[in-house]
Amino acid sequence: MADATYSPPEIWSHDAENGGKFANINRPTAGPRADKELPIGKHDLQLYSLATPNGVKASILLEELLEAGHSGAEYDAWTIDIGSGEQFGSGFVDLNPNSKIPTLLDRSGAKPVRVFESGAILIHLAEKFGAFMPADETRAEVLSWLFWQVGSAPFIGGGFGHFYAYAPEKYEYPINRYAMETKRLFDVADKRLAESQYLGGDDYTVADIATFPWLAPFVFGGIYGEARKFLSIHEYRHVDRWVKAIAERPAVKRGRIVNKTWGEDDEQLRERHSAADFEGKAL
Repeated sequence: MADATYSPPEIWSHDAENGGKFANINRPTAGPRADKELPIGKHDLQLYSLATPNGVKASILLEELLEAGHSGAEYDAWTIDIGSGEQFGSGFVDLNPNSKIPTLLDRSGAKPVRVFESGAILIHLAEKFGAFMPADETRAEVLSWLFWQVGSAPFIGGGFGHFYAYAPEKYEYPINRYAMETKRLFDVADKRLAESQYLGGDDYTVADIATFPWLAPFVFGGIYGEARKFLSIHEYRHVDRWVKAIAERPAVKRGRIVNKTWGEDDEQLRERHSAADFEGKAL
């Protein structure tokens, strides 16, 4: 059954009354909305994030680097409450004009470097420490899968997730459109993982670190209500194998709770400043 026909006006205008769950923060303009400086810790790397699928990409990689012995990857992680609009504070906007998490400030050089967009952060850190990014002929394959994920996330989150779980009204067409695309993306990953242990090949890389946080919640049933059942996620056996193997990595367990503000207390770590912060957590 077709949804009621909507006729767009000649010129679009912002209607805050029809913005759904995120109406209080969504606007068609960029820039700071309040003067608010960001906290700074003692480490060279300062991460400003929240434990969303995009947010934990950075914390997982940082924990993997530390697990691998790269002591220079020690970092401070600060929670940015995107629901209350903290990403529009002046200090955050100075680091990320797009006002999205995660954002990284690297103070290890002569001049501080800002890095925004999750894919850019992963590449920056991987190249900085020479880890989780191959330098041989497989580099192009890893980068291809990394950018596949970066390009796919809006279809899953802003597309399927929004219309299936968050939109103020349910409409058949967008739910069908983005359900189809989400299942297609799972099928792309499943077919790749049927022939390769990891997305980029034989080794665990930034491509896996970027993609895991988006696919894992569907496998475990922790995102968008009944999405796992609705999309028949159990059909993707190779994704299931890959997700469950990565979920057991100690660094992944730690990285997934950094800047987490929901769930049980022992599953949250609102700020992270040293390895000692994980003591007593359910890992």
